[in-house]
Amino acid sequence: MYYQDTGGRQILDAAAGLWCVNAGHGREEIARAVSDQLLTLDYSPAFQMGNPVTMEAAERLARLLPDGLDTVFFTNSGSEAVETALKIARTYHVARGEPHRTRLIGRNRGYHGVNFGGLSVGGIARNKQGFGPLLAEVDHLVDTHDLQRNQFCKGLPEHGAERADDLLRLIKLYGAETIAAVIVEPVAGSTGVLVPPQDYLDRLRAICSAHGILLIFDEVITAFGRLGAPFAAQRFGVTPDLITMAKGLTNGVIPMGAVGMVGSIRDTIFAAAPDGIELFHGYTYSGHPVAAAAAIATLDIYEREDLFARAAGLASRWTDALLTLRNEPHVIDIRTDGLVGGIEVAPGDGGPGKRGFSIFQACYARGVLTRVTGDIIALSPPLIVTEDQIDQIVETIVTVLRAAA
Repeated sequence: MYYQDTGGRQILDAAAGLWCVNAGHGREEIARAVSDQLLTLDYSPAFQMGNPVTMEAAERLARLLPDGLDTVFFTNSGSEAVETALKIARTYHVARGEPHRTRLIGRNRGYHGVNFGGLSVGGIARNKQGFGPLLAEVDHLVDTHDLQRNQFCKGLPEHGAERADDLLRLIKLYGAETIAAVIVEPVAGSTGVLVPPQDYLDRLRAICSAHGILLIFDEVITAFGRLGAPFAAQRFGVTPDLITMAKGLTNGVIPMGAVGMVGSIRDTIFAAAPDGIELFHGYTYSGHPVAAAAAIATLDIYEREDLFARAAGLASRWTDALLTLRNEPHVIDIRTDGLVGGIEVAPGDGGPGKRGFSIFQACYARGVLTRVTGDIIALSPPLIVTEDQIDQIVETIVTVLRAAA
């Protein structure tokens, strides 16, 4: 649960590193698995062949995926997983005889990594500045944030399901026959923890299904127990066609990402492919055996210690603790689900983001690592967090808020 700074001071990790160290730091089981794998098979080409450890990792991962998603494609990061999912969506429609379905729909305030496809479907304007033209055939849904109606709600927001109907506007504008896929984060993390309104994801799923549009869940942050289930899809009872993942897949130890997809997508692409190469896509390090060994060891920890259920059991305690901050200075909203939380503060006199960053710095100075995005303090502790550590996180933030300008 702790880092140690260069002066030897312990820093409580309330952010799981960068949303990724779900099983906590210094797990010897993962270190041993990586070391053993380096001395057994340190590298294996990912093209025209496979290896046992990568196959085992894929099989283990497929067992965690929602029903119907039974195929895994490995990448090296969440950004690459998103690029891969977008390409799979497009080539799937080509394979099924609808090559005109090329348009990709993201959502305002969405984050999908830093590669060109992910930046294009992402909805955070600052991330796109300075990189020139991105993908042209892209548009965005309105975001789900409704501070006025959903402020300080406990549980999923009551208002906002109708915002999924914005997809109908885009269908009317472009024609459903031109849209390949919609990609959203079930819980938008990097923009400040935006929890989906009740029935929003169900509604989005229904619209996509009715119009032949693939639905992609970007679960780079929400997968592997963050919301108390293997994937957010299971937490919310909504099954997408593709899921992107990374971060908690290897507990942040070795870079690795993946795309899970329904079998019909795989079968359609394979049936249309020329002999020898099913999908003209891949990376030198796709399914790297050392990363695969780290993934297997991580999945073993999740299973053996029942960490997903542990997170679900702590969720109410976590939410109640964070909501005690609602009357503290500067706090204008608190959003939580599972073991993730966002504390939004009013901008300070120095302009947007200044107060948020000063709170981040002050928490670190007091021995707690958080995340900051604008004026939102984002929290996502490892799933091994204790109730005493939850109290320490909240008490530190209270002290900092009361001292903040």
